[in-house]
Amino acid sequence: MESPDQWVESVLGPIAASFASFVFYSVPVAGYELPLIVAWLGIAAVFFTLYFRFINVRGLWLAIRHVRGDFNDPNARGEISHFKAVATAISGTVGVGNIGGVAVALSIGGPGAAFWLFFAGLLSMSTKLVECTLGVRFRRHNKDGSVSGGPMYYLEAYFRDRQLPSVGKLFGGFYAIALVIGCFGIGNMFQSNQAYAQVIVITGGSESWLADKGWLFGLVLAVIVASVIIGGIKAIARVAGVLVPFMALLYALSAVVVVALSYEHIMPALNLVMTSAFSSDAAIGGGLGAVIVGFQRALFSNEAGLGSASIAHAAVRTERPASEGLVSLLEPFIDTVIVCSLSSLVILTTAVPNNLMSDGLAGIELTSAAFGHHFSWAPYVIAVAALLFAFSTALAWSYYGLKAWTYLVGEGPRRALAFQLVFCGFLIIGAMLQLGAVLDFSDAMVFLISVPNLIALYLYAPQVRRELIAYMAELKARA
Repeated sequence: MESPDQWVESVLGPIAASFASFVFYSVPVAGYELPLIVAWLGIAAVFFTLYFRFINVRGLWLAIRHVRGDFNDPNARGEISHFKAVATAISGTVGVGNIGGVAVALSIGGPGAAFWLFFAGLLSMSTKLVECTLGVRFRRHNKDGSVSGGPMYYLEAYFRDRQLPSVGKLFGGFYAIALVIGCFGIGNMFQSNQAYAQVIVITGGSESWLADKGWLFGLVLAVIVASVIIGGIKAIARVAGVLVPFMALLYALSAVVVVALSYEHIMPALNLVMTSAFSSDAAIGGGLGAVIVGFQRALFSNEAGLGSASIAHAAVRTERPASEGLVSLLEPFIDTVIVCSLSSLVILTTAVPNNLMSDGLAGIELTSAAFGHHFSWAPYVIAVAALLFAFSTALAWSYYGLKAWTYLVGEGPRRALAFQLVFCGFLIIGAMLQLGAVLDFSDAMVFLISVPNLIALYLYAPQVRRELIAYMAELKARA
């Protein structure tokens, strides 16, 4: 008799595989497979960086000043502060991929992938600015004081303003449906599944008391998540405002200590990264492969171009959309430029010189082994970080899914509660089953929404640039 896992895989496996191969369709380029969706996201990041005249660099200090409250408007509409908005959005992007995904990228693309991951993270900041500015610009203020925003709303608005409301509803509805489906995978079942796997690792592996109790772990996680998300964005942002700085600092400081203990390998590692990043020798991880893998890991990590983060940023208290666009620059900077780069350094200064990669380790196990090389108890730090990352990601994606759901069915406390309960139920399923086909399908749905979202960003780019120039001139005049 087939297990639930096997039944789902047999029924949905072929469908999910076909759909994922369509969304992540790759073309051979100089001996490497280039996913067109990565090229679509990467080209946008380059374009917006140039179009906005390197706002990712020019606006970074202003972003920090907004987050610390220098330009707060106490009379502005919205639900949360600049700091809590960016903390909520970061909680949705900083996840297990920042630990294990980087190790996989370096295993495939070589040391040079670390440079291109860093570079792609910088470029992605510009894409994030555009979508989060639009998220605030076209948000809706509901009767109960809550706010709803995101690509659904600015896609609809673009066509409505051009007397094509049906087309706008079609694009907005497509985005919302895809996001609802996707949130149950990438922001739900995958997170509980990976969190459960890490708990099993540190509690005895196959001999762990929890080894056959995924349902219990999932239930506990679901109850904790429910206790937060039922309170809405204010509760989610309050938790994220504490959790994100803590978990980011925990992992970052731990990584810095590990790299410092391997100080003799730092300069050779950096030299290897730069050499292989621009080398044509694929044998040392150079060539186009390093570029492709680096960009892919960065774009998959910070989600710039998907539009999801604009849903959280739309809830900010401000009357100036460009202010939150500037704040959003910090997301890819923290997620990719800092956290992913630290993971790269841990691998290159500790795992590589000590031949840990030759032991067949990959993903989060490789990163954990690199930490464990200096401290036997370090895998516990990785496990705690992975648990916190999974929990925070579920919080943010529950809100993204909720706003997509209410766009489709309308606002209302009962409708919101129904979605939240179903979302928590899927956390239990994720910890119980190995649903590869479901996760593949949901991942493909999430990245498919980058197509309509980026089209909207291109169409709105002139308007966003005008708003940004006017706002920055206003800030300059205040000084």
